[in-house]
Amino acid sequence: MTDKATTAEERAEKGVTEEDTPAIELPDSVDVNKFQQRSLNDLHAAAQDVGLRVAGVRSKHQLVFEILKYYGEHNVEMFAEGFLDFSGDSFGFLRWPAFSFASNADDIYVPAALIKKLDLAVGQRLKCRVRSPRDREKFLSVEEVLEVEGVEAISWEDPTGFDHLTALFPAERLILESPDVAAPSPRVIDLVSPLGKGQRGLIVAPPRGGKTILLKNIALSISKNSPEVELIVLLLDERPEEVTDFKETVNASVYSSTFDESAKRHIQVSDMVLNRAKRLVETGKDVVVLLDSLTRLARAHNAANQSGGGGGRKGRGGGGPIGSGGISPKALERSRRFFGAARNVEEGGSLTILATCLIETDSRMDDVIFEEFKGTGNMEIVLDREMAESRIFPAIHLLKSGTRKDDLLYHPEEYQRISSLRKQMVQRPAPEAMEVLLKLIQATNSNAELLLRGIQ
Repeated sequence: MTDKATTAEERAEKGVTEEDTPAIELPDSVDVNKFQQRSLNDLHAAAQDVGLRVAGVRSKHQLVFEILKYYGEHNVEMFAEGFLDFSGDSFGFLRWPAFSFASNADDIYVPAALIKKLDLAVGQRLKCRVRSPRDREKFLSVEEVLEVEGVEAISWEDPTGFDHLTALFPAERLILESPDVAAPSPRVIDLVSPLGKGQRGLIVAPPRGGKTILLKNIALSISKNSPEVELIVLLLDERPEEVTDFKETVNASVYSSTFDESAKRHIQVSDMVLNRAKRLVETGKDVVVLLDSLTRLARAHNAANQSGGGGGRKGRGGGGPIGSGGISPKALERSRRFFGAARNVEEGGSLTILATCLIETDSRMDDVIFEEFKGTGNMEIVLDREMAESRIFPAIHLLKSGTRKDDLLYHPEEYQRISSLRKQMVQRPAPEAMEVLLKLIQATNSNAELLLRGIQ
């Protein structure tokens, strides 16, 4: 147990002091996750109840830490559930999805011995018994791992690693058409560029092309039609209000690093999301990651590489050669690693990644990034600037958009009718073709009805 005099001195330095006895009876146990969600006023009241004076505490996370530390020192059992992130060569921390895995004062240290004992991997969901810091420790610490991915730790067996799973072409379709989604874009995508489980897709988008709204409609459709799918939305370098809008309207796990955060932070949250998705696929789950945007992820890797961060944990390997457009090959390689993880898996499960990629931004770097990823996916939805400027939405260019091996995703008769429809559409200018298709969608209740009727 921590020496009481030393503890008091350390707390006094932080502006934290305590009275001799708590004003109320302490709880028998505390759920750390629920405790973190309490309001700042509630936390100050809780600190006051136990006799802690926290005038010098600067953040909510620090306040949570000080109260939980006090609880642990007074024999209150603490339990927490979070996702494992490595911060060194052997040890790690539990990160919190509610805060997009950001590093905070109330993160929980996971000792190297526990990681080695259970052969734990980054991104795994752990339920743990937690204790107070000892001696010169600065964090709450995991005392015992109770569950791994919802399985009792004593019964946990390592699944086959993601990199050893067998990749296949997508063969099962994620149908986006839904009566609960009023926008026509899901039906357009089903007809033009179907989305399968394990798809690696790009939404190629000019400025103000409607990519964010399109991505949101796709997310809404997946959450309505395929509730068994683990849906993750990753927003990088976006405006905070866009993040709030996604969280309030889409039933998905939304993680973000906004434009006012560092490139290192963008990389950290994207790495955690990718590793979390891999762990889910290893357990046989179907996962969909919607990324906005791949361009900004590559820019973040480039900025970190040039500043010496290199996207790694310890900041080694900075600098390096600069390629065309001012972007380093290493930055593109790391971004490819994220996008290339999408696959359908023979052993069960799939990882679908649908990412936006920016074009026509007057940035040579963005052009190079697009050229690097062009053709690496097996699905593309291309948004057209001319249509967007004419207020035709979704501004999908029918001729340039499509899915490879789409015959695996359609019923044979459905495939024939869609091929016939597509041949008729591509003979028209892109804006006219989309207007005709939108009129057909408005005149019918479903794509099945549309295909039976055809173009009148």
